Amino acid sequence: QVQLVESGGGLVQAGGSLRLSCAVSGRFLITAAMGWFRRAPGKERDFVAAVRWSDSNTMYEDSVKGRFTISADNAKNTIYLQMTSLKPEDAAVYYCAAGHSPDLLRSGRATIWGQGIAVTVSA
Repeated sequence: QVQLVESGGGLVQAGGSLRLSCAVSGRFLITAAMGWFRRAPGKERDFVAAVRWSDSNTMYEDSVKGRFTISADNAKNTIYLQMTSLKPEDAAVYYCAAGHSPDLLRSGRATIWGQGIAVTVSA
């Protein structure tokens, strides 16, 4: 009944920027935090960033810190991932997720997952 729908993916040149969106639809979502994960073509799914609804507290994987910004728009029930200075290594399928805390999301524990959206970075 609750769905997470990602949008904004696509192709971008290395060094460029892209913004992903994740909209919450259906029943009211009571999870305290949301985040982004990514899975590169031949790799496991990795945590990228998380944000807490109540106070916008954020958490980032070291490899994206300073380049990516996660944010939440409570009025729109939507979170975003603003990606800048993109590198070819950032290319992956990105997944939106909801969980009970940023710490749980960082450990890979989410209650709801989006379908994923592809981000391609050309060198």
